[in-house]
Amino acid sequence: MVQNIQISYTPRTFQRRLHRAWSEHRYSVAITHRRFGKTVCVINHLLKDALTCRKPNPRFHLLSPSFRQAKNVSWDYLKTFSANIPGVKFNESELRADYPNGARINLLSAENPNSIRGIYSDGFVIDEAGLMDNTIFAEIVRPALSDRNKMPLPNGGIGEQTYCIFVGTPMGHNALYDFYTRAKEDDDWHCAVYKASETGILPEEELRAARSTMPEGIYEAEFECSFESNVPGAVYARELGTIDENNQIGNIPFDPAFKVSTFWDLGVNDNTSILFAQLSHGNRSINIIDHVSISGEGLPFFADLLDQKAKQFRYSYDNHYAPHDINVRELGTGKTRQETALSLGINFRAAPKLPLEEGINAVKMTLPKCYIDREKCSRFLESMRFYHRVYDPKNQIFRSRPQHDWSSHDADAMRTLASSIRQTLPSASETYSRPNASAGSWMG
Repeated sequence: MVQNIQISYTPRTFQRRLHRAWSEHRYSVAITHRRFGKTVCVINHLLKDALTCRKPNPRFHLLSPSFRQAKNVSWDYLKTFSANIPGVKFNESELRADYPNGARINLLSAENPNSIRGIYSDGFVIDEAGLMDNTIFAEIVRPALSDRNKMPLPNGGIGEQTYCIFVGTPMGHNALYDFYTRAKEDDDWHCAVYKASETGILPEEELRAARSTMPEGIYEAEFECSFESNVPGAVYARELGTIDENNQIGNIPFDPAFKVSTFWDLGVNDNTSILFAQLSHGNRSINIIDHVSISGEGLPFFADLLDQKAKQFRYSYDNHYAPHDINVRELGTGKTRQETALSLGINFRAAPKLPLEEGINAVKMTLPKCYIDREKCSRFLESMRFYHRVYDPKNQIFRSRPQHDWSSHDADAMRTLASSIRQTLPSASETYSRPNASAGSWMG
């Protein structure tokens, strides 16, 4: 039985164009100015597709950078536009709407990417991809789209194409910029940019008032969709710009004359970040030669990773530094992570505990001493450029505490490095070997 359901949504001209383009392309990128109405637009696109999808049990998803953002913004819109649908059910704790045709729309958070691995999806929207880890699409979303793309229908015929839509506002060269660049160059992708000066959605007097009260870089990014402005509030923009101008970012090869120290930010349900550095001249010269950032793995995995790198690149390890809380006992085991690591052959030293701002200043003092490999540390450099304080438009200042997002883990690993080398520490007096490791193991 066919039902006629009216949704109280009338798209603007530009939104109508997007709906048409999104229906014609499997992958789409829409760069929009603030107050464009992108969230309303994508919610209604998902809603229409969920209600008209011919596949059994359709599943559609909107991924936001944080649960709070999904709850405070997208969830209210989803409930509002779904309210008149007979038989719709809302699950507040899971931010889920179930529809009478068996379809479901889920609002998801990128804060713990591993929690959404293994799902299937008929349509996915990634909202503000630049605020998320750049591996989420390739490792989680793209596989979710594979199973049901144009799947055979039970009663014959072929089902709809699965798709992914990226929407957001620029914040420098991050993951959203990468998808935008891909969409411009690939004819199979759709790319659209909507600047406030061109859409006419916001009155001219409002734009003039915004420009007069906002830093120029923020205005250009937020309203004119400029990727070329520095990330507003970037914590280390000046220091990174200086060392880049001084040719301290480039090809920095491993020097077998020096040992390698590692500096960690240990994640529990999110990323663990490790910097590999060679220190010389009393820590006055720091070559950051390698970097890894991996989520969802425990210490045994990273112990093996260190061993593999030692064999592949002939690294000889000196000290391994972890954040100060490495000595906190875990409730489940009663052991500290330092004790667990030691049983795996990693002899961690705890970095000094510093207030956040003091740690940031330590990084700013340390970066001029650093030489960073551009290729092996590309993700680390991207994170350091993106690590930023949020602008408070009400008080017209940047908040003191940087935003916690995908870039934080790499920035925290750099704080471990900076705080650890404030004083030259002697090598560990004890030597530990990994179980079954041969002489000349990588452990210091």
